[in-house]
Amino acid sequence: MIDRHTGQNPLPSLTSDLRRLASDPTALRRPLTSDLRPLTSGFTLIELLVVIGIMILLTALLTPAFTNLKSAGDVTSAAYTIKGVLEQARTYAMANHTYTWVGFYEEDASQPSTNPPTPGVGRLIMSIVASKDGTTVYNPNSTTNPDPIDPSKLIQLTKLVKIENVHLPLFAIGTGIGTTFDTRPALQNDPVVGYNDSRFGELNATAPNTAPATNNGNSQFPFQYPVGNPVPTAQYTFRKTLHFNPRGEGRINSTYDVRRVIEIGLIPTHQNLAPTPTPSAGNYAGNVVAVQLNGFAGNVKIYRR
Repeated sequence: MIDRHTGQNPLPSLTSDLRRLASDPTALRRPLTSDLRPLTSGFTLIELLVVIGIMILLTALLTPAFTNLKSAGDVTSAAYTIKGVLEQARTYAMANHTYTWVGFYEEDASQPSTNPPTPGVGRLIMSIVASKDGTTVYNPNSTTNPDPIDPSKLIQLTKLVKIENVHLPLFAIGTGIGTTFDTRPALQNDPVVGYNDSRFGELNATAPNTAPATNNGNSQFPFQYPVGNPVPTAQYTFRKTLHFNPRGEGRINSTYDVRRVIEIGLIPTHQNLAPTPTPSAGNYAGNVVAVQLNGFAGNVKIYRR
């Protein structure tokens, strides 16, 4: 049929293809020259080098951000671990009508744990023990300082808790007017020792720059790890301790009054290197966490900046 507009046959190629197929049936199995396509070209060497260079640059720029995120996660995880330890010790004291203690020790994180331990910065050690018979197992009227608790009268509730890359500082006191880190509840200010009978921080420093307050570095009733009968050789001696009675009330170093608020501060470290206060003592820039325990009600709250 002739196209009336052009005067030409609209299907010349189809007719020629049919004739070729009739004369050569194997043509179906051979690709037509018009169907062949050139292979897609790949990247040149210069293009590959440019892409690799961009990837290296992005990695260098993003690595500090990932490091900071991991650090933030480490401190937050540490705060929740401490919260769990406090709640476990208090719950055990109330459920078993006995007395429990939580000990805090900070050692040098630049090396593995030693025996005896190496005090320093960067690795927090915590231990939970309880009275075997439900009594105080210490003499609250003792005039000896220190007067260690008899290890044969204690039981170990859990394995040692070890938290890496954290340091316990002494934070500036919260304003007590809100729910943020800077406005968190204020601590009790005692006439002699100030705030240091209500918190844990700078465990290896000397008085008055260490908390809780101690006499020449010694608390009244420290306990050791491990405990048992016969009495084993001590690896750790916990002089900074938190004490729960059968009513669940929290006291520091056993005999002090019940604390309305007890605070444990946390900042991230790089092994045994801790950040310095900025811009003044007790103030730290960046990621900081305060764990606060109500000594009467027992609730634990975490404040982050």
